[in-house]
Amino acid sequence: MKILSVEKIREADAFTIENEPIDSIDLMERAASKVYEWIVKRCKSKEVVIKIFCGMGNNGGDGLALARMLFFTGIIPQVFVVRTSDKMSRDCELNFNRLKDETETPMYDIFTDDDFPIIKDNEIIVDAIFGSGLNRGLEGLAADLIKYLNNNNAIRIAIDIPSGLFACGSQQSTDNGQQSSSKSTDSQLIAHISQSIFKADYTLSFQFPKLAFMFPENDVYVGKWEILDINLHKDFIENVETMNFYTTEEMAMPILRKRAKFSHKGTYGHALLVAGSSGKTGAALLAAEACLRSGVGLLTAHLPKDALLPMQIYLPEAMTEVDKSDSHCTEIKDILSYNAIGVGPSLGKNEETVILLKKIIQEATQPLVLDADALNIIADNPTWLSFLPDNTILTPHPKEFERMFGRTYNSYERLELQRKMSVVHNIIIVLKGAHTAITFPNGTCFFNSTGNPGMATAGSGDVLTGIILSLLAQHYLPQEAALLGVYLHGKAGDKAAEEIGENSMIARDIINNLKFVETRQRHQKD
Repeated sequence: MKILSVEKIREADAFTIENEPIDSIDLMERAASKVYEWIVKRCKSKEVVIKIFCGMGNNGGDGLALARMLFFTGIIPQVFVVRTSDKMSRDCELNFNRLKDETETPMYDIFTDDDFPIIKDNEIIVDAIFGSGLNRGLEGLAADLIKYLNNNNAIRIAIDIPSGLFACGSQQSTDNGQQSSSKSTDSQLIAHISQSIFKADYTLSFQFPKLAFMFPENDVYVGKWEILDINLHKDFIENVETMNFYTTEEMAMPILRKRAKFSHKGTYGHALLVAGSSGKTGAALLAAEACLRSGVGLLTAHLPKDALLPMQIYLPEAMTEVDKSDSHCTEIKDILSYNAIGVGPSLGKNEETVILLKKIIQEATQPLVLDADALNIIADNPTWLSFLPDNTILTPHPKEFERMFGRTYNSYERLELQRKMSVVHNIIIVLKGAHTAITFPNGTCFFNSTGNPGMATAGSGDVLTGIILSLLAQHYLPQEAALLGVYLHGKAGDKAAEEIGENSMIARDIINNLKFVETRQRHQKD
């Protein structure tokens, strides 16, 4: 699924209007009908009180069309037109007149704060005030109204995007996109802006996700978001170029290959995992088990002596190569005989380990995935980034990313820095979190659609490293391994959350549910 800029979305609308062909007012009708269907499906009673707040543009037109449809269903909404300007858009005015002439819907104007209605906790608020075209924070009447609407316990629904939220960027910036030199000024500005953004429980967006939905600081405004297909022209969607994508099951799962009848363990590659240090064996065990559970033919775990017995007891299927050191990894005899190498889980930062990692980076000809302490070592030696093998996969969490590449002001700036580092160093960066962002050397970014807060637990990242390492060893391209690995990791986590709940999840539950993902894919192909 593509994530488009506001300009590209407008082009999609225009292309559809011209080439379907369809009049713009009818396209608005189609969009409003999707919102109507979503709401009616969830309303248990026609006595529900729905207050729809409509702006003067096309977003307001969506709200007015929705009100008319609800009226003819027997749900009588209350419509409040927010008079922030003297003129409505053409389609908004057409729907305003249709609502007034064809129904007996109660309609009210909001000119000042005195016009704000009383809102009860058992009511539903629909935000159709502003659409996705905003590029500056709200002020005046609109800002005051948004603050008022947020100050209650009613269910809040936003049409397309919460009013006041920027569609393609991060809200934590000044109106002109420049950082303030004063931290106190920054904090005051952010607080002011955040109060003037509608806080939706549900956001019903048309056709495409908005880039803003991928950023953690916007979650409080977006709530649970869903994409409503309004049948914009397929030719435009297929051909339009974008740098941002949202990974869906339809895209990720076909990458997963079916195993051949006459294949053997050599067919599925030999992985080397370099992990573990004194007192931190668990991460190595988790990464190793995840690697084997993801289909690799053979796995060798290079470990310090202290980790040997735990590995042999916990995972006898893994072969081991024991380091001369009791407490940390210092040297590997031969790295050329493996199909892929993973380095990092609980590795530690001993001086000898640092030298070992440098040697691996310099000598490896096979795909690499680097995580945890391998990333922290690179952060301490930033010049190493320039000689990482092409398409090396780095899997940092936000703090590790910051250590390697520097601090950023907001998630949008961090995304652009991540994209730049992937291009400059010809590497793949998997920035872990909700909607894990994967950037590739060509500058594209894929946001993941699977996963849940239950995966925010110790060892979850080590499991991801093992999955990606396994796929690399099985001769998946690094781009495929990163994208599919992240998707499978999140999908298994979602299944685990269904079975035992998010609060009770541990990393092994993710591994244990990889079988569900693989089995489902096999049944789909059969």
